[in-house]
Formats: sequence, structure tokens, C-alpha cells
Amino acid sequence: MKHHPNRVSPATSTGERRPSRFAPALRAAIALPALLASLAAPPLLAPPLHAQQPINLKGLVVTANRWAEPEWTVASHATVIEGEDLARAGIEYVADALRRVPGLAVARNGSFGAVTSVFLRGGESDYVQVLIDGVPVNEPGGAFDFASLTTDNIERIEIIRGPASALYGSDAVSGVIQIFTRRGAGPASGTLSVHAGSFGTRRWQGALSGGTDALSYAFSLGRNATDGILEFNNDYRQTTFTGRIQGRLDSRADATLNVRYDDRRFHFPTDGSGALTDHNAYSFGDALSLSLDAGRRWTDALETHFTFDVHESDRGSDDAADGPADTLGFFGYTSLNDIRRASGGARAILRPGGGTALAAGYELEQQSIRGFSRSFSQYGPSASSSEDDRRNHAGYAQLSWTGGGVAVNGGVRTENNERFGTAATWRAGAAWRSASEGTRLRIAAGTGIKEPTFFETYASGFTTGNPDLEPEHSTSFEAGLDQELGSVATLSLTGFRQSYRDLIQYTFSPPTPGGPNYHNVAMARSRGVETEATFGNGPFRLTGTYSYLDTEVEDAGFHEGPGATFVEGEPLLRRPRHTASAAAFVQIASTVGLDVSVRRTGERADRDFSTYPSTPVTLPSHTVADLSASFEVAGSGSGRPGLTLTVRAENLFDAVYEEIWGFQAPGRGLYVGGSVALGGPHGP
Repeated sequence: MKHHPNRVSPATSTGERRPSRFAPALRAAIALPALLASLAAPPLLAPPLHAQQPINLKGLVVTANRWAEPEWTVASHATVIEGEDLARAGIEYVADALRRVPGLAVARNGSFGAVTSVFLRGGESDYVQVLIDGVPVNEPGGAFDFASLTTDNIERIEIIRGPASALYGSDAVSGVIQIFTRRGAGPASGTLSVHAGSFGTRRWQGALSGGTDALSYAFSLGRNATDGILEFNNDYRQTTFTGRIQGRLDSRADATLNVRYDDRRFHFPTDGSGALTDHNAYSFGDALSLSLDAGRRWTDALETHFTFDVHESDRGSDDAADGPADTLGFFGYTSLNDIRRASGGARAILRPGGGTALAAGYELEQQSIRGFSRSFSQYGPSASSSEDDRRNHAGYAQLSWTGGGVAVNGGVRTENNERFGTAATWRAGAAWRSASEGTRLRIAAGTGIKEPTFFETYASGFTTGNPDLEPEHSTSFEAGLDQELGSVATLSLTGFRQSYRDLIQYTFSPPTPGGPNYHNVAMARSRGVETEATFGNGPFRLTGTYSYLDTEVEDAGFHEGPGATFVEGEPLLRRPRHTASAAAFVQIASTVGLDVSVRRTGERADRDFSTYPSTPVTLPSHTVADLSASFEVAGSGSGRPGLTLTVRAENLFDAVYEEIWGFQAPGRGLYVGGSVALGGPHGP
């Protein structure tokens, strides 16, 4: 007999993986590289526009204002992770790259492919807006699972802390994480890499890129698989495709098309408490993201952009009966959900001179969800289905000004949602840099919102949604100091405070008999300090971080008792109070590089859901060390391929720890791989 408390589910009724409806689009996208490579050979259009040249983003940040600005002008605490550093260190998942970012905590449900959440500055896991080349990939209501987000073809990752709803709308409550994929340039070049190692891990990835002044392209296709860390039924498989095409329409206009597709399947033998109970349960998912950005520079002072993007995920789970004798209780379950976000927008940017930039824009988003589930029990089968949608209009304006060593920015946004009505958000910030450019002071404040999920709004049956829910709100303030010590070291210190109100909660006993189960009732706050220090450059670089986080539930709402999710006066769950990390890169020789990293995660509160009511527990602190080495066996050029070998050890000292109670994290893993590069500026 099966019991499924707190199962994270979604699937098909037969247990067989159905063909992806995104497969035709994927096959067409994969066929594009050869076509584009042939098209890119001769110049297609007029002489190149300066804006069409590949932008070197070193020292620039895009996400803070939605256009590239010098990093020193950004008032909020920002972190940039370069894709070349991730590739050199052999980091496969974005979540692993984020573990060393100050102010950010990662929690994974055990093995590779399990649900992975990110908490930024103590906010909920659905308080982080996640963008891939400008496309929001969160579910409506903010949820995002980092488990399947790989580092394939990534150029850089930008993390902007603090509310950013004035720029990006709902879900940007604690911050924004944006992934930028690689841009193509120059003669056609390609890479092929293969890796294998512990836990039955196999991974390969191929990439092709190039371009002229008129047309550039970059594509990648990869596959990774693992047998998992548990005794049985823990396989994980994933295929990822990314593509970027940028073309110059004429001397003043350009357009960029981005696509990302992933297909994944994860087998999980655990129930909601982490106990090994099931031999055939699995979840699956497809996700397709498309974005088109067309821009025109009308004058040297005025440019416009029109955008269209869509993100659609088709995911589910399947847990069939374990065998012919499995007929008691609730012994089988399947579910399938299709979630779609499509939006279009227009914005104009005016730069009248004097370091001033003024932008105004409009966005329209349509959200929809279709769901189906079926359960099997000794009382007979039961099924349910639903289909809901909602629309949101938004208008925004922002201003930035830079003069001398001072930069000021601010913005406002108004959302008009057909469910919760109108909500307004704002942000403002300023930065000052000394004449010697060695000292920088910054201050920022703002508000954010998170819209209710579809389930919280439309649920029916055993749970009743509340169509009158308001968005959850946050207000934040931060101040920081950055100090350069010559060209040798940089120190950074940031303090912040953020409050959360109108948190949506579920209650078994609605205030009104027969009324909705969800209400805006709870309140919480977080405050803390984030520090960073970097030393050295060239052949040796050392980075250290430390974060202190203090969270507290100020109003527990409906929750009562020590086992409740929110307990007044207690910290929020799964947010460690202390985290620290150190990472070093050493160029041992011209062809050998060594990356070493150590991270320390302090104690954090959690709940043991194997009991009812759940029991308060404390996850012990733990330290994890990683080590990787890269060896350039042969450099590419003059028609010969280049060859690089990498060796990576994760959790080098085999630390035993859990990021979620009952779900043990992977132990020591050793991975070996090689990458072949062909073509490029020095190629054939």
C-alpha cells in the first residue's frame, strides 16, 4: 500500500513517457546551425552599425537597468559570474554556481535532478525572478526549480539583490537572477566535450558559433545522465538545447532571437519525509523559451525596442501501482500540467545628453494553466481537470543620471491584473565614486510584489482557492561600501533590511464555513550583512565571502504550535544564519589551471514531515570542498584542433549533510572529461 504525503508530483496514466510536443520545434532548431553557417559567410547588408558589434560586458551590468551600465553606477548589491570560469571549473549546474554567492542559500531535495530552491536575502523560494536572455521562466506566482538549469552555453550570470518589481513586475521580490547565453562572432568555431564519473554520470555537449557584422549565431546541444545517489529508482536524464541568432536589419536596426529547450526525467523512490518507499515513481518535464527583441535607433538620442517572449512548460509525474497485489489504499497517481506565459512589450529610451537616460514602456502578459490528475485506490479511480488563465497590463518608467562620480536611478511600475486589480511598485538608488575611483558608496530602496499562484486563486475540490487574494508585498532598504586597494584587492560590505507582508497562507479551517482556504495574513522580515573580498589577479585570484542573515516571523497568521511552518518570533525555515566561502584560482603553468573552493553553511531550522504534526528540527552546519584542474593538452590554431582535459572532485572530503531534512546530499564525486575545440579566429 502506498501513501503520498507532500508528494511533489506531475505525468501520464500509462507510465510511458509520451513524445514531447516540443520535439518538432527542437529538431528544426537543431538543424539551423548548418544553414546559418552558410548564410553568415558573405556580408548580407550595409556597413556595420557600431551597436551591432559584440558587446564586451566586462565591467558592465545589464539586469540592474535593462540596459548595459558601468558596474560602479549600480546602487544595489550586484554579483556577476562569468561563464568561462564555470566552464574551466567544470561546474555543471547553475545552482552549484550560486552556492558561493553571498546572501543566497540553496536547498536541494537530495540527489541530482531533485527539486532545487534558492532563497535570496531570506525571502521565500518564489521571491526570485529568474530570467534567461530576458525571458521570465518562473511559474506564475514565482516558483522555479533550479534542478534542470545547466551551465550549457552560458556567457554570464547576473544577480541583483533587492526588490526589482519596478523593472520586472511580479516575483522580483528579493532579487533577480539573469542568465545570458553566449553570442557568436568571427569565423565559425565549434567545441565538443565529454565527461563521466561518479554516480554513473555521463555528459556530452556540442556548441557551434560564429558570425559576421550582419549575422551572428551561437548554438549548443547537450545531454547529461546519472544513476543518482540512492539505492534504487534514482536515475536522472536531461537534454538541453540553446540557440541565439542576431541580425542587422539595416544600418540602424537589429533583431535577436533566443531559444532554450530542455527535456528531463527524474526518478524518485522517496516519500515526502525522504524514506525509500517506491520503485517506479518518476517526474518529467519539457520547457521551451523563445524571445524576440527588435530594436531601432532613430537618432543618436532615441531608440525603441519591441519584444515578444513565451515560456511554456509541460510537466507531470507518474506513480503506477508497484505490482498486481498493490491494490489497497491510494496505490497510484498521475498528473500533467501545461503552464504558459506569453508577453509582448514596447519601450523607448531617450538619452538627451548630460548623462541622462529616460525609459518608458508597456507590457502585456497572458498566463494560462491546464491541469489533469488521476488517482487510483481501492475505492475506485478518480480524476480531475482544470483550465484557467489571467491577463496583466503594466506600464513603467525609469530614469538614470550619471555625472562626475555620482549616479542616480529610480523607477515606478503599475500592474493592472484582471484578478487582483492594480498594484504599484517603485525603486530608487544612488552611488558615489571617489575621484581616485578607489571608494564607492551606494544606497538603494524599493518595493516588490508576488502575485498569487493559480492554485491559490482557482483551486476547487478538497481545497478552495480565493479569487480575492492580494499580491504579497515587500519593502527593502540597503547600503553598501566598496573599497579598492590598488589593483591588488577589493573589499565590499552591504547591510540590508527587508520586510514581507500579506503573505498567503493555507488553513484547514477557513474563517467562514465553506469559504476559501487561502488568505493574506502572515508577516516576516529579514536583515543581514553581506561581505566580499577579492585578492590578486592574473595567475592567482582569491575570493572570500561571508553572510549574516537574521530572519523572524512577525505574524504567524493561521499557524499555531511549534510544528507550524511559521512560528511567531522564530526564524524562517531553511535559511542559514551564517554562510561563508572561499575560492581560489591558480595558474600553475601556462597550460595548467587549478580551482579550489570551500563553503561553510551554518545551522538552519527545518521540519520533520514524517510526523504529524511536523516536528521542529535543526539541520547541522557543514563544510564542503571542491577541487578541479584543467590541462590544455593542445591549443587550437592553424587548422589544428585544441584539446583540454578537466578533472573535478566535488565534496572532496565526503561530508555527510542535508539541505532538506530527510534528504541526504551527494557524497564525494570524481569526474573526468575532455573538450575539443575547432575553428575560430586561428582556425582553418
